[in-house]
Amino acid sequence: MKIIDLHCDVLMKLAAAQGGMAFQNEPELDANYEKLKAGGVKVQAFAIFIPPSIKSDQKFQAALDQVHYFYTDVLGKNPQMKLIKQWVDLDQLQDDEIGALLTLEGVDAIGNDLQKLSILYELGVRSIGLTWNNANLAADGAGEKRGAGITSFGSEIIAFNNERQILTDVSHLSEKAFWDVIQKADYPIASHSNSKTLRNHVRNLTDEQAKALFAKNGMIHVVYHPPFVKENGPATIADLIAHIDHFCSLGGVKQIGFGSDFDGISEKIVDLEDASMHPHLVNELLKTYSEDEVKGFAYQNFMDHRPGM
Repeated sequence: MKIIDLHCDVLMKLAAAQGGMAFQNEPELDANYEKLKAGGVKVQAFAIFIPPSIKSDQKFQAALDQVHYFYTDVLGKNPQMKLIKQWVDLDQLQDDEIGALLTLEGVDAIGNDLQKLSILYELGVRSIGLTWNNANLAADGAGEKRGAGITSFGSEIIAFNNERQILTDVSHLSEKAFWDVIQKADYPIASHSNSKTLRNHVRNLTDEQAKALFAKNGMIHVVYHPPFVKENGPATIADLIAHIDHFCSLGGVKQIGFGSDFDGISEKIVDLEDASMHPHLVNELLKTYSEDEVKGFAYQNFMDHRPGM
């Protein structure tokens, strides 16, 4: 069964290694090419994430460095990896090809300069989250105690996204910023979030937030990070499926997907430790959901709800 995974942090690791990792088969990468292929991943989103420790005047260059490795190591050295630059490109993938989608996790790298965002758009970015957990010039993140919403600059970014059919990712926003985005964004999405009802974590979504996303034709892609799945102890695939069950109970059966966060997490779900293990999740889902519903979670729901559909 084909998989669309809307979030991984491979680029952060490739940039940190400065050419010392081979995307094709590097064992330390949870989502290398061989593991993606083995797991049936048809489309992988690659996030540009700039750690807060990077100085402000170096952040944009750090983003460009990650884009460099995306083009040279992910695409350049693996001919079966194909750039997704327009949403219709998803329909053109051949049986032996894997789509590669570039995303931006927090706009810290652009400062207050929309021209820099335009550059990243031209390089292929098609999903943008305004923040990581901290606050920046666009919005407050989930970890910012102030809990404010989006700024005027954040509104400009959302307008930029709307004009270009770019997804606006809510996964790391403060709750106030989330509601601001729901009001303004034409293409909202949660690329890697779970249910706050099942796991009361600041990074998860309340039932009201989930329903609002579904009402705006948005998707929620469940994340495999154990602290977002359950409070204590090893997390199982059944624990993750409980979040899918809950979102389905809120009316989201056609608007759920996967957002692993591979290579951005140190803890792993048992039997779901890397991209090659996606069939374990699919097989468990097939025990309680129809094949069409599982195909939806794995792939088709995103295809049906991407911009332009």
